[in-house]
Amino acid sequence: MSDRAKTLHFSDPDQTCALARAIAPRLEPGDVLLLSGQIGAGKSHFARCLILASLDTPEDVPSPTYTLVQSYPGRRGEIWHADLYRLTDISEIEELGLIDAFSDAICLVEWPDRLGDLAPASALCLHLDAPAPDDTRVLSLSWSDPSWDAKLKGVLDV
Repeated sequence: MSDRAKTLHFSDPDQTCALARAIAPRLEPGDVLLLSGQIGAGKSHFARCLILASLDTPEDVPSPTYTLVQSYPGRRGEIWHADLYRLTDISEIEELGLIDAFSDAICLVEWPDRLGDLAPASALCLHLDAPAPDDTRVLSLSWSDPSWDAKLKGVLDV
């Protein structure tokens, strides 16, 4: 269970992107972000913004819905973006190499409920609510690993 939490309210997707860009330079290999929320809540948008902010050379950042995992050469280490929506069996997680990536890369995981007990306890959990009719959105962050306190200091005062 999480010891720390913060809820942010955004009026448009650009604010979600700004948060992702602010977090990106603070990440290092071994950091895992678990992105949950309904389809259309903004998980892929957040991940795309964070990845682009971490690359030396911008490139296309598609959703890994069909490939399950995409990797990128980030400034501070390899970045893995996983979308586990189509995962059919938990054994596929190990086949994808995701368990090793949790310690060796910066990992962004959409649909983390598919991880079951394999979800790292040290992860930063982000839950995005689908936009309201007025395009406002709610992002709830939670974590228990104290290393996130320093990484998020000054970033969550949005």
